[in-house]
Amino acid sequence: MVQDIPFADLKIGDKASMSKTVSEYDVYAFAGITGDYNPVHIDAEYAKTTMFKERIAHGMLSAGFISAVIGTALPGANSIYMGQELTFKAPVKIGDTVTATVEVIEKIEAKKRVILRTTVTNQDGVLVVDGKATMLKK
Repeated sequence: MVQDIPFADLKIGDKASMSKTVSEYDVYAFAGITGDYNPVHIDAEYAKTTMFKERIAHGMLSAGFISAVIGTALPGANSIYMGQELTFKAPVKIGDTVTATVEVIEKIEAKKRVILRTTVTNQDGVLVVDGKATMLKK
């Protein structure tokens, strides 16, 4: 279910999240959609020679989960993405269950903008993506 939280109802500290287990299919589908065929994502033999020692998911796949939370839960429908800052802190491996969370940290009343802290953690609670998003809430 997609929510549409009115700007006036958004409060500092409001949070929403979603979890997803990253599958091999997800990684291949993302590569196909974006054209990012970096072998660290799709070639197990190559990935063994990297610092990760195994295939990892695309960083932007994890960032996409943030977008899903923003568009469906908080602030939800009628939100326009204005900007996103991201820092990739740790790899996401195939089979990891990640949780994307957004939290309202600022409201700019005059412009109807909402600033969100955006994070993704893995099943062990390790922060894998950290960032901040700016949203226009209609």
